Amino acid sequence: MPDSTSRRRTSMPPAVYILGLSVFALGTSEFMLSGLLPPIADDMNVSIPQAGLLISAFAIGMVVGAPLLAVATLRLPRRTTLIALISVFGLGQIAGALAPTYEVLFASRVVSALACAGFWAVGAAVAIAMVPVNQRARAMAVMIGGLSIANVLGVPLGAFLGEHFGWRSAFWAVGAASAVALIGVVTRIPYIPLPEKKPELRRELAIYRDRQVWLAIVITALAAGGVFCAFSYLAPLLTDVAGLDSGWVPWILGLFGIGALVGTTIGGRVADAHLFGVLLSGITASTVFLAALALFASSQVAVVALAFLLGLSAFFTAPALNARMFNVAGAAPTLAGATTTAAFNLGNTSGPWLGGTVIDADFGFAATAWAGAAMTVLALAAVAVSLRLQRGGGGRSRSRLIAKSAAVGTGSAAGAERAVPGPGATGPVTSADCVASPGA
Repeated sequence: MPDSTSRRRTSMPPAVYILGLSVFALGTSEFMLSGLLPPIADDMNVSIPQAGLLISAFAIGMVVGAPLLAVATLRLPRRTTLIALISVFGLGQIAGALAPTYEVLFASRVVSALACAGFWAVGAAVAIAMVPVNQRARAMAVMIGGLSIANVLGVPLGAFLGEHFGWRSAFWAVGAASAVALIGVVTRIPYIPLPEKKPELRRELAIYRDRQVWLAIVITALAAGGVFCAFSYLAPLLTDVAGLDSGWVPWILGLFGIGALVGTTIGGRVADAHLFGVLLSGITASTVFLAALALFASSQVAVVALAFLLGLSAFFTAPALNARMFNVAGAAPTLAGATTTAAFNLGNTSGPWLGGTVIDADFGFAATAWAGAAMTVLALAAVAVSLRLQRGGGGRSRSRLIAKSAAVGTGSAAGAERAVPGPGATGPVTSADCVASPGA
């Protein structure tokens, strides 16, 4: 009998993979517009920078939706909430595919993003609730794996469909994937009992009095925004500046996704022991690669190589960015993941906006990489400030002291925090915490 129990604990519930499939659809929709901007701009009679605002629209919805829906759905049945959210998301894709005007398409992106943000917040809680404590990291890895696969397969597939069947076909494809995910959620996600004690909202919101939390938000937003300032306009850069045929765009976007998958794997293994080292080296690498992209944008070989390297460096830092937020906001696990999601998408909003502004000012597509590099330089400065506070004891915040006290009292902490060096390290972080937010 013990052997049977052990076997059950080593197998991941199929429902977790259903959540991973759902995240694949969410991630594909979020990032696929990078390869669809030119045809959307032509069809909607708008400029490419205006079309780029559709990426910002999705990110704005994620920024607003993540914390709001994380709090609003605390006492709602989780299975029912997931069904409602994936349904709304799928309808948003259909609305986008049928959109007669740019304004309708913009609105459909915002609605889809709100549903996406809520699904992430609730889906993560459901995944963790379905497995034992010692399998939480694996469960979250399955969900985040859906996002990585979206970058490797979904985004280039969307670009391929847009190239050969029109950009609307990509929205129909994501809508179909959402329908499959909905069937899976309805048939495979079990009833998850709500926690007996409702989290205290006032205590959760207290984390925002901590300057290290705000520094973590700034670092995440600038690091993500810098890369997406250039990545959002990679398709026109490849065709108009590097002179590549549009048929190459899906493959190069796929190369970015492969780099993202490699970067996530390496960064996840290193960040636990060297969090600030990963942040400094990863963001520095992104800065160098962005500058190189600006300098060598007309070289086809260079832009292909840099697409892979940018994916690698950007997602290499993602586990450390996630872990840092959980370190400094340990007193509010409900909002920690939602805040990280909002910070990433704040970057995904500001980056494309800045890139579009640069293009509108007639600096050219290559200049978006210079603008992105400026954002990552600011991110490095914020990392330096955070590290200085941490080593000087300024990082010993009330929120982390509360979290540590609670963990000791319940025996839930697996050990002392290993991710942050220096005397200021006070809050525990588990391996599950390192992957408990969507990055990317």
